[in-house]
Amino acid sequence: MTEWLRTCRALALASGLMLLWPAANAQKIVCWKDKSGKVVGCGDRVPPEFQQNASQVLDSQGIPRKTIVSAEEAARQKEEAARKAAQKAEEDRKIAEQRRLDSALMNTYTSEKEIDLRRDRELQVVDLQIQQLTASLKNATEAQARSQKRFDTAQKGGKPSPALADELARANDEKRRLETRIAEKQKDKEDISKRYAEQKARFIELGGAAAAAPAAPAPAPAAKK
Repeated sequence: MTEWLRTCRALALASGLMLLWPAANAQKIVCWKDKSGKVVGCGDRVPPEFQQNASQVLDSQGIPRKTIVSAEEAARQKEEAARKAAQKAEEDRKIAEQRRLDSALMNTYTSEKEIDLRRDRELQVVDLQIQQLTASLKNATEAQARSQKRFDTAQKGGKPSPALADELARANDEKRRLETRIAEKQKDKEDISKRYAEQKARFIELGGAAAAAPAAPAPAPAAKK
């Protein structure tokens, strides 16, 4: 018997509730706790000041029939149930999404070589873009150098004109813009390589390579001499 039950029965007996309660009586014995979790009383109803705390309903033999958690514990249990439900929903969503991706992967490719070819095509497009941006950056760098030289010359002779200052600012902005674009394209290449590497690994994991590879022909039987 737990300490909780022993205390409840002792309090119920002390108050005479069990001795006066016939087995057929439909009334109930309720024992309640204080905020610290200690059983502090038993009776036919929980006093108003303890109704937010935990309590337990006993039958005429002192056997627990129902446990009522505190309002604080009920709120915690509700919050925990909501958290678990949200976690389960997110796990189900991820599983469904992975199944969709796997189906698309297996329906798109028939071999690892096809994955490599598509990756290479995408990388070639980005490489061409980088080449074009690099040529533009070369021109922008030269233009910026010319603007800087004119600005420095004007500065030595006195205060540069606002037009020269604006020209230099635009040249600097254009150079930075192209440098940023080239860096973004380099990052795109890394992302493409990573994405196709992951697809290829998953394709192999799902058995795509084995399914796509034709069975080796059986060796022809040796001719009898």
